Amino acid sequence: MSATLSLSVQYAVAEPRLARHRVRRWAGYALEGAQADGLTAFDAAELSIRLVGQAEGKRLNRDFRGRDYATNVLTFEYGVDPLGVARGDIVICVPVLAREAREQKKAFTDRAAHLTIHGVLHALGYDHLKARDARRMETLEAQILARMGITDPYVIED
Repeated sequence: MSATLSLSVQYAVAEPRLARHRVRRWAGYALEGAQADGLTAFDAAELSIRLVGQAEGKRLNRDFRGRDYATNVLTFEYGVDPLGVARGDIVICVPVLAREAREQKKAFTDRAAHLTIHGVLHALGYDHLKARDARRMETLEAQILARMGITDPYVIED
């Protein structure tokens, strides 16, 4: 059975390359991949993705993670309730995303897809604190991105 997705996309900054239908598609791919992988059992997901600027990204990272800089993606995982609904909030800092895409010589939308998938997987219970967990999460991210025709972000090209 396929999990249902309820997704809110919030725009604190305008970014036409990150249209709701595109972000929803990426989140849907992540949801399908996570459900097939089976780390967390859930029947539905209620997620929000907020696209923010540098100042809000820095403030949230400082207030909730104790780090005084804007990071690319922050995820607030709330777990799965007794009805099987996974909930989480994902914050993507658009200026950091754009800078990383340039530095990594990647298409903006490819980097955005990766960060969206990464954030959704965190909201569904994945993490990368331990090496084994990192391998599992990165492998799943690469598989999901490959389904979308996007190169493995963890392969370093010369």
